[in-house]
Amino acid sequence: MIWLLFFFLTPAAEAAERKVHLWHQMIYSYREVLREAADRFEAAHPGVKVVLTYRETEELRSSFQAAALGGSGPELIYGPSDQVGPLATMGLIAPLPGVLPPTELQDFDPSALVTYQGQLYAVGDGVGNHLMLIYNKKLVKEPPRTTDELIRIGQANTIDENKDGRPERYGLAWNFTEPFFFVPWIAGFGGEFFSEKGPALDTLAVQQAFAFIRDLRTKYKIVPNESDYETANALFKEGKAAMLINGDWSWGDYRAAGMDFGIAPLPKVSATNLWPSPLVGTKAYSLNANVTGEDKELALELLRYLTSAPVQALFAERVSALPSRLSARPASAQDPLLLASGPILQKGSPMPVVPEIRAVWDALRGPYQSVLGGMLTPEAAAKEAQALALRQIRAMNEVVQPGKTLLLAKGILWALLIAMIYFFLRAARRIVVGLMGPQRLAYAFLLPGLLAILAVVFFPFVFNVAISVSNFSLRTFRDWQLIGLHHYAEVLMDPHVYAVLGKTLLWTFTNVGLHVTIGVCLALLLDQTLPARPLLRTLLIIPWAVPQYITALTWRYLFHQEYGPVNMVLEKFLHMSPIQWLSRPWEAFSACVITNVWLGFPFMMVVALGGLQAIPRQLYEAARVDGANAWQRFWRITFPLLMPVMLPAALLGAVWTFNNLNVIWLVSNGGEPADQTHILVSYVYKAAFNQYRYAYGAALSLLIFLLLAGATLYSIRRARTQEGVY
Repeated sequence: MIWLLFFFLTPAAEAAERKVHLWHQMIYSYREVLREAADRFEAAHPGVKVVLTYRETEELRSSFQAAALGGSGPELIYGPSDQVGPLATMGLIAPLPGVLPPTELQDFDPSALVTYQGQLYAVGDGVGNHLMLIYNKKLVKEPPRTTDELIRIGQANTIDENKDGRPERYGLAWNFTEPFFFVPWIAGFGGEFFSEKGPALDTLAVQQAFAFIRDLRTKYKIVPNESDYETANALFKEGKAAMLINGDWSWGDYRAAGMDFGIAPLPKVSATNLWPSPLVGTKAYSLNANVTGEDKELALELLRYLTSAPVQALFAERVSALPSRLSARPASAQDPLLLASGPILQKGSPMPVVPEIRAVWDALRGPYQSVLGGMLTPEAAAKEAQALALRQIRAMNEVVQPGKTLLLAKGILWALLIAMIYFFLRAARRIVVGLMGPQRLAYAFLLPGLLAILAVVFFPFVFNVAISVSNFSLRTFRDWQLIGLHHYAEVLMDPHVYAVLGKTLLWTFTNVGLHVTIGVCLALLLDQTLPARPLLRTLLIIPWAVPQYITALTWRYLFHQEYGPVNMVLEKFLHMSPIQWLSRPWEAFSACVITNVWLGFPFMMVVALGGLQAIPRQLYEAARVDGANAWQRFWRITFPLLMPVMLPAALLGAVWTFNNLNVIWLVSNGGEPADQTHILVSYVYKAAFNQYRYAYGAALSLLIFLLLAGATLYSIRRARTQEGVY
């Protein structure tokens, strides 16, 4: 009886608890303070639970778009101010008029109140989010004031004791391949990368900035050849980099590591006598536009609390965050980091929040990385970046009107819908008959799975088809309409799509060929009588058992040019020069292939081993009696009898590999260098979530589906015709 009461009362208790979900991208030291603040809010509001979910910046943006489109998602999101423009344009975040009384709004630094088209959309809890020079006081007594001093101090602190070309310490490290970490230097050479008139990338200032960053690495050799954010951060904390370019968000991390560090402005460019201008903004809280009623009021109450003076003072005390409230700043007036940050902020430029800034970031990344990789000159890269930015802005803001193919598109949609209803009714009839028959229990167990498939497969498929014949994009996110087959024609006439398709086919055939070859060879080995065979089999399955996310990031580290074990092994045993695995297109593509082969061969090995163990041993004994050697036994017995098993596995592996986004995205960091490692599925992701071209991405994804479906059906049919041969 007690258990029954518990069963019925527990849902009621859970229903009484009100939850507020907050998605954020705070680093670990900030997360601890946020959790403490949320606990205080819960203590003051009995029955309320604040659910905090960390997501990396890009994942936060794309996941929120997908969730908000479906009418769900968290009540609040917290992220950089430059995401406000796109999200507000798409109608995913709500304006915040009256969220705070005018007297309290006056207490905020103006840069913390993020407005777009005259309306307040986000409230920041701090000011800054800007780049600066951070230096290790044990290695650098006085920070450089000019770029000439930066080079001199950097060279003095770049130490290669054993003269092997791999310095034990670098003078400077930072994530220099990312545009956000590059654009401050454009102002140092007398230019600006974005203005009210749009992008300004084809300028002498951009060319000179390109050349300057390239020379820091190749000419002066004071920075690592490959240095993403995590690598640079680790080098600085381990004392292997004397100076670092990073933001104010990193201070708490270095304090927690017990470092004695100082901060200074980015050095003045000696050639122009101008200061670099880091982008200054805020990280702010925004309200999901889908939230209404009591949930909205509770979410706004949490927003007001998290941006209150006491909470901002808590962040200032724990992680040296500069409060956005003026009334909270006296409590942090004695913090030496915040005092030193003031002059740096004065040299900064406001972070643009318009949606077009996303196109500029994306257009700048490829040509800039091509300069670093030696594939383009600074002049050619600046010209290409400007043309690409204008083209992407035009595509991003395009609103296509219904065309001549609209009637055909509607006919296709209706035909697809009718066909699906017909097959659904047939299946439903069979299920009903089954539920009334002797096998009702089996059908009852199958029913939840069938309903789940209907919800997560068929509905998204129909919705994707509808999007592909619409003008669904940044500007029509909430009010899109069907327009016809415009985007299919656009995809089919895009020469870049065919180049990516060729690379995708190469990626698929190479991976599957190696998967099958390695898998069959290892299966043949394991099929023999070996000592410790169970242990060996278990070890060989591990690459398949470990999550792809972990494996891909691990291999990315292994391929690092200077610190990766792969290059160390090649250098020590094969006496090869270090390979720039992640900085050159084909090397990066090869690194992705190697990673995916490592992930995929265990599956083929298990399938092949099962097939081998099903082959009667009498066949081999008879072959030995007839004098057949090992190769003849393999070719006449093993190969034919293994083919019916391996063909379906290879087909399944080809489909998986063709659509394998994880490895490409994680190992090559989203298609780097210069977008040269994309396959079709990653190209679709970039078009949809980075460039907001949802209809174009949907059309391309449907063409990918048709391509794979056609290839699969052809392969199955061909395999059936050849069953008698084997």
